[in-house]
Amino acid sequence: MAEKRLSRRQRKRRKRAEIAVKEFTYRGKTIEELKQMSFEELLELLPSRARRTLKRGLTKRQYKLLKDVEKAKEGEIIKTHCRDMIILPSFVGKTIGVHNGKEFVPVTIQPEMIGHYLGEFALTRKRVIHSGPGVGATRSSKYMPLK
Repeated sequence: MAEKRLSRRQRKRRKRAEIAVKEFTYRGKTIEELKQMSFEELLELLPSRARRTLKRGLTKRQYKLLKDVEKAKEGEIIKTHCRDMIILPSFVGKTIGVHNGKEFVPVTIQPEMIGHYLGEFALTRKRVIHSGPGVGATRSSKYMPLK
């Protein structure tokens, strides 16, 4: 019996289903394995910049944030100004309010964020949005209505 060819739409649906089932791994390790690792074993998996930063030791602010994350209950937002903290596996699933200079931006930590800095996910600059030209900007703007 010959197999029926799938339509393009059916192939896309099947491919999406395969992708959705795929479990996240970080350098070949699952999240559960990463959480069970010691700090030294985890350092070997991180990129060089993060590894060097953590080998120097945590600052007081970083250490306090680490303890706050460990104590936090489900759904609780942990507010911090510590933008230079590297995201560790113990942070996954937590929501951290990272200060961007004006307000605390809630960042829900996902497994793909491991090894990055918290500050990367709370932008400090707004996008510039230009409006129409102002009074006196050009010769032609002299005749633009102000309202």
